[in-house]
Amino acid sequence: MKEIEFNLLTEPWVRVRRPDNTVQEVSLTDALLHAQDYVDLAGEMPTQDAAMLRLLLAVLFTVFSRVNAEGEPEPLEKRGQALRRWGNLWQLGHFPEQPLRDYLEQWKDRFWLFHPTHPFWQVPGAEIGTACSAAMLNGEMIESKNKLRLFPLYAGQSKERLSYPQAARWLLSVNGFDDTSLKPKEKNLPSISVGWLGSLGYIQALGNNLYETLMLNLTLLKDGRECWSENRPCWELETPRSAERTKIPCPDDPAQLLTLQSRRLLLHRTEGMVDGYFALGGDFFSKENAFAEQMTVWRNAAKKNEPAVFVPCRHDPARQFWREFPSVFCKENNVRQPGVVCWVKTLQRSDLHILDPNRRIHFRISGMQYGDKDFFVNDSFSDSLTFQAGLLDELSCEWQERIVREINNCEKAAQRVGYLAQDIAIAAGNKNENVGGSVRAQFYFAVDQPFRQWLQAIDPERDDPDEAVLRWQAQARSIAEKLGKQMVMEAGNAALKGHRIVVDKNKKTERTILYTSPRAYNIFRARLWEIYPKTES
Repeated sequence: MKEIEFNLLTEPWVRVRRPDNTVQEVSLTDALLHAQDYVDLAGEMPTQDAAMLRLLLAVLFTVFSRVNAEGEPEPLEKRGQALRRWGNLWQLGHFPEQPLRDYLEQWKDRFWLFHPTHPFWQVPGAEIGTACSAAMLNGEMIESKNKLRLFPLYAGQSKERLSYPQAARWLLSVNGFDDTSLKPKEKNLPSISVGWLGSLGYIQALGNNLYETLMLNLTLLKDGRECWSENRPCWELETPRSAERTKIPCPDDPAQLLTLQSRRLLLHRTEGMVDGYFALGGDFFSKENAFAEQMTVWRNAAKKNEPAVFVPCRHDPARQFWREFPSVFCKENNVRQPGVVCWVKTLQRSDLHILDPNRRIHFRISGMQYGDKDFFVNDSFSDSLTFQAGLLDELSCEWQERIVREINNCEKAAQRVGYLAQDIAIAAGNKNENVGGSVRAQFYFAVDQPFRQWLQAIDPERDDPDEAVLRWQAQARSIAEKLGKQMVMEAGNAALKGHRIVVDKNKKTERTILYTSPRAYNIFRARLWEIYPKTES
């Protein structure tokens, strides 16, 4: 077997989706130079695509922070200069070939998947780490010797071994999303958190093709305001960091952060296949105010009356993305917007004329759901949201306020639906107090697509806010009423007849209330019309 093998710049391993919906494996170089020809990344899981996107972005940040679109040396030092460079690249419609080829050719030796001293994204010294099987590397399985999946997606040799392209993709994913189950090899070392990507409320912008997606996430200004320090990705380090569980300063440039080595990894190969890997804890830093990260949602972790301290806020997989609209897209007190959102807002400002505010903008979230102190992975999830870029403009504050108000109204309506379910259960003689939770989930499921469609159809420049809100309120009210009627119909005769409950009992008197499904529905409908008032129209 060759000591040096499989160069990621020339071998096909990046999975992309073509316009005809077929999936193809291409080299890293082709993925960048022909990004305009591909719809999107098409890895095995959305989380794997997130890790892959960040690798491609690290290359672009490094190259175009040093040279202009013509390949001439011109480091970015001023805000206007960064915006002009981004605008020039956007007008091209593709990435200029020569600057990328020159850079990648210069560092080609650092992109060998197997190399004695510089294996890509790996550390030779990691062979002292925990030995893991190929099934642990494959994120579609995440199977250990102690926990075997009952219905695995792979069996036989495909379960025990991975091809080089597969292993390369999952190498990025494990580095970003690994759980906390690794045991240290040395004593008195700090505990590790999940991989950096796993700790984020990951969010990215989406374009109409892979080129546009990469461009919209190429935040050449930090939070859309200031220039970065010099970019230096992990493959440019002469001696990769190899010490276990190393605390480092928070990276102050995108390329360094996007190629952060949260784990020390080393693939093991046998007869041209990867049959396992070794792993150790890697680099970490304080999450507090780590604003170099541009692709996360934030939350204020400060105590009351203390200065704001922001940390990445993971997404709730049970909560639709549009319900996070206020904390992600609106500029409110104690809210810090994701850097990529700030960047898109900057690009679509009317005075800059870089990004058309009338174009549809898409944002995607993805992540892992961990269990038991992040010791293992339970599930992965992904969601997206689409609306006109103009909604992010500060001139659209009125629209933002109305959208937030309607999201809050949905929360109130879901609460009323839950109360109705509880009252009907009491009327039927059922004392289950948790019945409201599943019904609230049904309401959110029913209202999910209609709300997305309403949000996507808003044109901030042409639509009348009052009319748009009234249209939505009528639809939301109808959905809630329909669900309420369905619950009453399914409750049966026992709930129709009702059940009397003692609500006020003392030594002299006793007050009771007769709970019936019709009474519960009438109360529900009255409360619902308080949320969505009736209008003359």
